[in-house]
Amino acid sequence: MKKDLEDVLFKKYPNIFKQKDNDKMSISRGIQCKDGWYDLIDILCAKITQHIEFKNKKLDEQFKARPKTLIPSSYSVKLIFEASQVKSKFDGLRFYFDGGDDYTFGIVAMAEAMSLRICEYCGNKKFTTEEVETKCEKCRKN
Repeated sequence: MKKDLEDVLFKKYPNIFKQKDNDKMSISRGIQCKDGWYDLIDILCAKITQHIEFKNKKLDEQFKARPKTLIPSSYSVKLIFEASQVKSKFDGLRFYFDGGDDYTFGIVAMAEAMSLRICEYCGNKKFTTEEVETKCEKCRKN
């Protein structure tokens, strides 16, 4: 993905892409797919962020309602979701991550399945071929 698009995603979703500067993580090499999946990744990250914020707000409310004597002062429960690698593999999007819950597993699986029907190069959602890469007819001819 072009660096300018990648930077938009990194800036827009800092909690998901916390590991981008960690040289030991694959995500430090950037988002390794073409620009056509930008919208798919953007929507995926937006929905994950929305879900994590909602769940963490609910967790905070539950813990505030408990007697303080039952909760150690250092105890904190937060749902996290951090991308460890985002790339194209086997004609589709692969979004590897740490943390999450059943919802995030499901929404990532759905985005990965949807990527098989979206041109990785231009984002065309009409018809794609699955040869070596997911391309629409127009991009396959070019």
